[in-house]
Order: sequence, then structure tokens, then C-alpha cells
Amino acid sequence: MTSFGYTLMTEQAGPRALVEHAVRAEDAGFDFEVMSDHYSPWLSAQGHAPYAWSVLGAVAHATSRVGLMTYVTCPTVRYHPAVVAQKAATVQLLAEGRFTLGLGTGENLNEHVVGTGWPAVQDRQAMLREAIEIIRELHTGELTDYRGEYFQVDSARIWDLPDGGVDIGVAAGGKRAIEALAPLADHLVATEPDGELVTAWNAVDGAPRVGERARAVGQIPICWDPSQEKAVERAHEQFRWFAGGWSVNADLPTTAGFAGATQYVRPEDVAASIPCGPDLDAIVEAVRPFWENGFTDVALVQIGGDTQEAFLAEVAQPLLEKLRKASS
Repeated sequence: MTSFGYTLMTEQAGPRALVEHAVRAEDAGFDFEVMSDHYSPWLSAQGHAPYAWSVLGAVAHATSRVGLMTYVTCPTVRYHPAVVAQKAATVQLLAEGRFTLGLGTGENLNEHVVGTGWPAVQDRQAMLREAIEIIRELHTGELTDYRGEYFQVDSARIWDLPDGGVDIGVAAGGKRAIEALAPLADHLVATEPDGELVTAWNAVDGAPRVGERARAVGQIPICWDPSQEKAVERAHEQFRWFAGGWSVNADLPTTAGFAGATQYVRPEDVAASIPCGPDLDAIVEAVRPFWENGFTDVALVQIGGDTQEAFLAEVAQPLLEKLRKASS
């Protein structure tokens, strides 16, 4: 049975609104909730970027049933992995075991702000390997020293640890990344319904198999609105960056850069890749490739911070019913 989640987009709502959305999404019946961890929105039209970890603590306290997950945190540039290990342990205690630490190699948009530069992709993957090793060691509760190529840890210990530690999901978009990272992780994270990623993950020695011990967690943007025209307009205004693809999205440093890179993306281009409007069956069909390609979990992104209340009150329950029926 596929699990369906709700995305708390820090780029399109402030901290108090995000907590309220989290509570309403749990009440609506979502199985889990994921949260982006950004220093900046993708486009200035989105208009928000609160600190995800403060919001996660509040969400963990305000909810009681849904799983929680970072989607995803980069533990290598803006944050040191020792600090991520402490934050994740604290959130897991607040969530009483419901939290999964989703990790990735990050985006220049968020990481360049600390002034240390933006490494090449091969270096970012190697840094992520070291970061996961550090987090795993610290989550044993033992006094930890670590000397790596990229990171150093001196006499560090996490004093407040949850029983069982914290599961780690890793965002991997290709075979090389999967081969390097799958043995260190508990779950696969991906943004496209690519069944080859699941197959590659399950072929790696030492990796937990998706569908048995591991989850494959995907994410898809949607733009529900009673008006098809308004939905397309809003998706184009706030989410046209999505058309750039990962190679572009990972490297652009500013909202102005994303605006420039997407200036020729038309509303009809966005509508061709994101389901827009009131048709719930069209949303189901857009989500279908995830479960058909072996993904166990899919998180929905409802585009538009000012549409969340209506979406959660009017649409979430009937949409979840259709999704569960279609995927069963």
C-alpha cells in the first residue's frame, strides 16, 4: 500500500502558518509530512524561507500521528554534520519516533550564503558520505572523534538521543550516487518516478531493499484550484523553476538567477508538467507513475501558500480516497 504525504513548503508560507498546515494535514488523513529546508525561496514570488528546524520542532509537538521528514537537508556546507546529528536527535525525541532525516547534496541557492563556495558534484557526494558517517557515529551516543578529507569532529557527543536512533533517507538521482550512498542509508529519496533508481538501489550490496526494510520516497507538485486558469497562472508564477531540471536547480545561486533562467518558460509549459485545476482524477494520473515504478511513498506539493487552507479543508480527503483506491 502506497503512503501519501503532504509537503510543508518553507518557500511559500511563514512558520506559524506551516505549523497550522501540518495539523490540518494530519487531520485530513495524510500519512506523513515532509518539509523543505531552504535559506531562500526558488522565486521571489514564493516569498518565504523560515528556519525549517524550528518549525519542525513545533510541528512535532503539534502533531501526534503523521511521520515527519526533512526533504531534504544538506549536512555539508550551511550546516556541519555534527550539528545536523544533534538537531535530528532532538526532533526525533519531540516526534516520539516519527521523524526521518532526509539528506542530500544541496543546492547552491541555499548553501552559498555562508561564503565557503559551491563544490563540484563529485565533491558534494563525497562530503555527504562523510557527513552520514559522522551522523551515524554520533547517534551511537559515544564520544566521537573523526578525521576525514572534508570534516573534522573533536570529542563530540549527543547527550539526548532517541531509542533506535534516526532513520536516514538519501536523495540520489543517478546510479553513481546510489552505489556510493545506498549502503549508508535507510531509505531512497527521489523527485522523479524513475523505476531504474529503485532497481539500482535494490541491486547495491549492503543496501536495505525498497519494499522490505527501505522506503522509496518521491514528491510531485500539483496546483489544485477551482479555476483551471488561476491554477496555471499560479503554478507558472511560483513553480516554473521546476522545469529547469536538477542540473540547473542545483547550481543557480539566487532567486534572480532562477527568474532569468525561466523567463522563457510559458504557462502552457508548466501546465504540461504539473497537474493544474480542479480535476482530481488528473492529479491521480500524474501521481500514478510513482507507485507503478516501485515508490512506496509520495508527497504532494500544493502550489500556493494562500491555497493551503482550502486545499486541506475541501480537497485533501477526497483526493486521498482516490489515490488510495487507485494504488491499492
